[in-house]
Amino acid sequence: MQHSIYGGHYMSNVYLDYYESPIGLAEIKCSDKGIRSVKVVELKEHATNPNAIVLEVKNQLDDYFKGRIKEFDLPLDAIGTDFQKKVWKALLTIPYGVTTSYGEIAKLIGKPTASRAVGAANGKNPIWIIVPCHRVIGASGKLTGYAGGLDRKKWLLEKEQS
Repeated sequence: MQHSIYGGHYMSNVYLDYYESPIGLAEIKCSDKGIRSVKVVELKEHATNPNAIVLEVKNQLDDYFKGRIKEFDLPLDAIGTDFQKKVWKALLTIPYGVTTSYGEIAKLIGKPTASRAVGAANGKNPIWIIVPCHRVIGASGKLTGYAGGLDRKKWLLEKEQS
C-alpha cells in the first residue's frame, strides 16, 4: 500500500462529496493532492463538487465495506502538526483485523512515554477508516474514545475481525 506524504499548509481547492456508509453518512473532503478528511456527519450541509480523488475515495470505501479490499491506496493530504502526522502515518501500519494500543504506537514512533499524546493525536485524525484510528484500543484491551462514537468503532472492529 503506497500513501503519499502528508501535505503542508497551503492554499488549494477543496472538493467535497458524501458517501452513504453502513456506519452513517460520510463527508469526504479532498484537495488537488489528496484526502483532507473523511468523517461521519448527520446531514449534507454543503454543495458537492467532487474531483477524481473524491470519486476514488467513494469507490474504495464501497469496496472496503463490501469486503473486497482490506487496504486503501489513496493520496493523503491531512493538515496537522508534525507529531500528529507522525502518529497518523504510524496508524497506517496497523493491519486490517488487528488492534494495537496507544502505548505501542508511542513506541513505534520513538516516543515510548507519549501514549497520552498519541491518544490525543489519534483523536484528531481527520481521515477516519482510511487512516485506521479505530484499530487503536486501550492497553487493557478495552475500547476507548473514537470521535465517531464507540458504537461505530465496535462495528468497524467486528467487521474487520469477522
